[in-house]
Amino acid sequence: MAGAIASRMSFSSLKRKQPKTFTVRIATMDAEMEFSCERIILVGGNLYFSPVPHSVQSQLDEVGCKALVKWKGKDLFDLVCRTLGLRETWFFGLQYTIKDTVAWLKMDKKVLDHDVPTEEPKTFHFLAKFYPENAEEELVQEITQHLFFLQVKKQILDEKIFCPPEASVLLASYAVQAKYGDYDPNVHKRGFLAQEELLPKRVINLYQMTPEMWEERITAWYAEHRGRARDEAEMEYLKIAQDLEMYGVNYFAIRNKKGTELLLGVDALGLHIYDPDNRLTPKISFPWNEIRNISYSDKEFTIKPLDKKIDVFKFNSSKLRVNKLILQLCIGNHDLFMRRRKADSLEVQQMKAQAREEKARKQMERQCLAREKQMREEAERTRDELERRLMQLKEEATMANEALMRSEETADLLAEKAQITEEEAKLLAQKAAEAEQEMQRIKATAIRTEEEKRLMEQKVLEAEMLALKMAEESERRAKEADQLKQDLQEARESERRAKQKLLEITSKSSYTQSMNSSTTALPTDLPSFNLISESLSFDFKDTDMKRLSMEIEKEKYVPHIQSALGFGLDMSQVWPGRVEYMEKSKHLQEQLNELKTEIEALKLKERETALDILHNENSSRGNSKHNTIKKLTLQSTKSRVAFFEEL
Repeated sequence: MAGAIASRMSFSSLKRKQPKTFTVRIATMDAEMEFSCERIILVGGNLYFSPVPHSVQSQLDEVGCKALVKWKGKDLFDLVCRTLGLRETWFFGLQYTIKDTVAWLKMDKKVLDHDVPTEEPKTFHFLAKFYPENAEEELVQEITQHLFFLQVKKQILDEKIFCPPEASVLLASYAVQAKYGDYDPNVHKRGFLAQEELLPKRVINLYQMTPEMWEERITAWYAEHRGRARDEAEMEYLKIAQDLEMYGVNYFAIRNKKGTELLLGVDALGLHIYDPDNRLTPKISFPWNEIRNISYSDKEFTIKPLDKKIDVFKFNSSKLRVNKLILQLCIGNHDLFMRRRKADSLEVQQMKAQAREEKARKQMERQCLAREKQMREEAERTRDELERRLMQLKEEATMANEALMRSEETADLLAEKAQITEEEAKLLAQKAAEAEQEMQRIKATAIRTEEEKRLMEQKVLEAEMLALKMAEESERRAKEADQLKQDLQEARESERRAKQKLLEITSKSSYTQSMNSSTTALPTDLPSFNLISESLSFDFKDTDMKRLSMEIEKEKYVPHIQSALGFGLDMSQVWPGRVEYMEKSKHLQEQLNELKTEIEALKLKERETALDILHNENSSRGNSKHNTIKKLTLQSTKSRVAFFEEL
């Protein structure tokens, strides 16, 4: 009996020690990863996980059980960061959803001790948990910038961050630059953005504009971003987006002591109290440097101001889990707020130095590529010019050949006509001789009667007149033959000159060949344009000298974002050391204003949302995100606390 019990206990112990696995799926903004983690139950009921972190691998004993480190949230988080090559880990976290509430994986708590869903794979989202005050100064690594860009872009498209229409178009143009590179009209033809999601649906529905009209306006700005690399375009996107009112703000429904429903906003600058119907403009703000302590008990949250003379103020949230999330965000944002106001740590200094070196290296590479591209374009232009010149020379040679052919045909006709004229002159001379013979024969014949004599004399007179006319006609024909011979000589002289001119054209083409072969700057893959003599060995037959002269003469003439985003007021009056990006470029402001004016006539007023109306009111008053907070914090902390209690 005892042996059976011992056997069952031994089997149960072995079963508990048998390793099992569970799968974790990590979803980033543009990829998914899966990790398999072993789950081992050791004697004593302690739960341990593998793979074991590399830093403690050497601590394992021979058995491999006693010194095994528990797989906590930080171990999984570090594994994801190493996989991504991410060093700026303080901005990110692993998010999951439980009972329709967002939660973040705690670093010091075991993974399976969280209220994660039981089904596998267990899915976590690797997202930015905390946002920088100034993206350009704080985000060092390119991977960090890229992840922030993707997350902020998605939040704008999902309308979790309100963005005015004209700014949406500008941001879309930077997103296109980041994805497609420099604009090329030969590649990026009309309709190339048809399948892209670039604008919030709210913006599209607000105007009577077709997708082609939106694409045209996005492309117009996209073409102006030429020369910006992907990381530069993404950073420009973030520099504009960070000045949007809802950027980086986490909203929570709360109630003050009087039971008034309000919204608590937690961001990189501090805590803000909003009206539930207005998430753009806070009613009260408390910067992190004015807050001494934050705590909660059940659903009640307590804020202790830095000034101990000021009473604490409290509010209630809907769930205990929400209070835990608020506390996490407050602690993290407060730590980063204080960290920004201290000297960079050695690790951050090293990262910034590496980032500067990497940026300089990439800048040099881009400059080299730009030079090579310029040389290529110049070579292509030279090639096109040579092709054009070759075609021109071929056309000139063809025209000269045709003119020579016509000239020779005309010369042949003139020669044939001269020959006919000579034969006619000979025939007339023969007839004149025959007439002379006839006259002599008539004279030799005696006419006995007077009448016959008179008739004979009359005939003789007529014969003499006919002979005289024949002689004159013969002389005229002879002169005409001489003139035709002279014309023939001139035609042949013109033919000789035309041949000489064509030889000159041929010599020019040979010169073009030498130019082509001596152009060392051309790439080796360009086609050859040698003018081979055989290609210009035409038959030169022409005779129309005036036409030929005109054709040859032709050679002598052969050609050899503040106000547009609702960010009013002078930034010297706003948050100390803060200069909003849109105020740095008057040209950009003018463009935004121009676009806003252009599309205003197409707006459907009845489709405006409450946020659109609030944003327009803020713009008309010159209110922006930072100057509003600045104005609110000009009041004393005590008066703000009292105002919160009275809401």
